[in-house]
Order: sequence, then structure tokens, then C-alpha cells
Amino acid sequence: MQIDIDILIAWGAIIKKVKKGELVFSEGSSARYYFQIITGEIKIFNTNNDCKEYVQGGFHDGESFGEPALFIDEVYPSSAITAKDSVIIKLPRDNFLKILEEYPTLQLQLLKEFALRIYNKSITARDIVNNPPELRILGFLNSLKKNTDNPKTRILVPFTRQEIANLTGLRVETVIRTLMKMKEQNKVDIINHKLFY
Repeated sequence: MQIDIDILIAWGAIIKKVKKGELVFSEGSSARYYFQIITGEIKIFNTNNDCKEYVQGGFHDGESFGEPALFIDEVYPSSAITAKDSVIIKLPRDNFLKILEEYPTLQLQLLKEFALRIYNKSITARDIVNNPPELRILGFLNSLKKNTDNPKTRILVPFTRQEIANLTGLRVETVIRTLMKMKEQNKVDIINHKLFY
């Protein structure tokens, strides 16, 4: 969801520059702010006891993140870290809730955004459980491409092979091997180690 930056600033938001690799919030911490990306990329992830990272998702320019815990006044179930240098805007929880009261159209927009996220998570979960590696990766790439301006043109996939593995429940070796096979079948392009779909 994207709320006009002028509205956010008028209600007390601050703009913050964050370097790549900087933690925005950590799993288990209290949800006290609404976050929106002006420019950059945020990765949401969990880490298990073996320090293996499971990427829940990525957010880019104009997108908000971390709202579910904010609404139910709970702790964050995951951590958020910058995947590249970013500029984010953050607004205290109470002010965010007042904005939603003042602008009912934003409530509907947020509801649609949540429904889309839940729907995409359900599709991804179905694909991970039921499909072989190539179909898991294709499902992930299709959902990524669906949110672009022109889904018919190839896009640079902004995830590493390891992140794709984490997002699809595969081993990184399986992702690399499957992507090479997909390249031979002209389903993806790999140029200078960068993946295009």
C-alpha cells in the first residue's frame, strides 16, 4: 500500500535513510510504526535455530511493510532488513490509525492489499507443497512478474539464487541446476550471472 508522503509527513512521519544490511525491525520486537519505502528494498525474513534464513518476502519503492502486527498490537513475527541502501518513512502507530479513520478510502486500499498478500501466500504455499522444483520457481517468478507494469517483457529478478531457494523451500543447488535447465529451454535468461524472467 502507498499513502501519499505529504499526508504521512503532515501526521508526524519522519524520513530515514538506511544503509544496505541495516535492521529496520527484529522478530519479537513491538510493532510501533507504519513503514513505507520511498526508494530501496526491504527483505522480510525469519531465522531458524541453525541460523538458516527463510525469506518471507521483499518490498520495493512505494510499498509498505510490517502492518499486520501493527494492527493487532503484537510483536513482529519476522525481521526486516534493507536489501540495498533505502529511504523509508515511518509513522507512529497511533497516528497511522488516525489517518485511516480520517481517510476511509485508504482503509479499503489496505484491505485489498492484505487480501492480495494472503492470496499470493496461499498460491505460493500450494506451489511449494505440490510441485516439482521448476514449477515452484516458475510460480514464484510469475507472482513476482504479475506485480510489474508490463508483465509481457522480461524483468531483472531482484533476488539471489539463495533467496529464491529460501522463498520456494528448495536447496540453492536445486535452484541453480533448475535455472540452468530453464535457461536452455528459453524460459529464463541469465546474463552476467543476473536472472531475467
